[in-house]
Amino acid sequence: MTFSIACRTGLSVAFLLSGAAMALADDGSCATIRMSDPGWTDITATNAVASVVLTGLGYAPEVKTLSVPIGYESMKNGEIDVFLGNWMPAQQKFIDDLTAADAVDHLAQNLTGAKFTLAVPTAAAAKGVTDFADLAAHGDDFDHKIYGIEPGAPANANIQKMIDGNDFGLRDWELVESGEQAMLAQVDRAVKEGKGIVFLAWAPHPMNANFDLTYLSGGDAYFGPDFGGATVHTLARKGWAGACPNAGKLFSNLVFELGMENALMGSILGGTDARVAASDWIKAHPEVLGPWLDGVTTLDGQPGEAAVKAALGL
Repeated sequence: MTFSIACRTGLSVAFLLSGAAMALADDGSCATIRMSDPGWTDITATNAVASVVLTGLGYAPEVKTLSVPIGYESMKNGEIDVFLGNWMPAQQKFIDDLTAADAVDHLAQNLTGAKFTLAVPTAAAAKGVTDFADLAAHGDDFDHKIYGIEPGAPANANIQKMIDGNDFGLRDWELVESGEQAMLAQVDRAVKEGKGIVFLAWAPHPMNANFDLTYLSGGDAYFGPDFGGATVHTLARKGWAGACPNAGKLFSNLVFELGMENALMGSILGGTDARVAASDWIKAHPEVLGPWLDGVTTLDGQPGEAAVKAALGL
């Protein structure tokens, strides 16, 4: 997958992070680090991990709940420093806008193996709904509705474009926009009642273990190939990593994996505070701290890994 920001800025950011962060601690203006969360549990989880590590290093992380469009606009105007949830290719139009405005730097690809497209309960798939092209013929089973996530999400825009264009014969269908948890509650009700439902599904997410679901094929034009196969990237507002090279180095090092995110998301959705869940997971997997904190110090220039371990009681 071609990722334009990485191609245009990756080398310059890598240069900034490779030398300066090793030798210099960040100054006090870098102490507060502002991150955005669209209200997605996966980003809540990764923001919590970053927050726990940052706190151990002496920083003061702040997480603001902002929709994807508002979050990116806040990054453009300097109100958000870092975003851990750039799903590609679903957010390509936002990346094009940010690239044109020269507003962000790409710090890392933090997750591989993700996917994001429409799904149905496997019981519906057993009745012949396995592809986008099967939906129209079974419209009554689904009440002619597709359940999306929060208003403003790029995936919702893709669904609405599909409906407006009458692709797959879906002109008379309705997009139902709601937050992640409200959507999943609707899925849960439909599954328990044996009703059909079409909804946005993705991995990593505990929904893949909580529901017997089937991802639909045929949506490549809207969600990309391989059932919306995706990568997730870390972006920073333009110039932030150069001004705060030590924190920037940390975010360039933070790489996650599906099993980790599934476990954290399950804990959070089960009612555990996100930072508590992140702390508990890191304590159970302290080996992650070495790679994450390679070349990273505390805010005042002390060894980073030792400080974070001490803060966690390791």
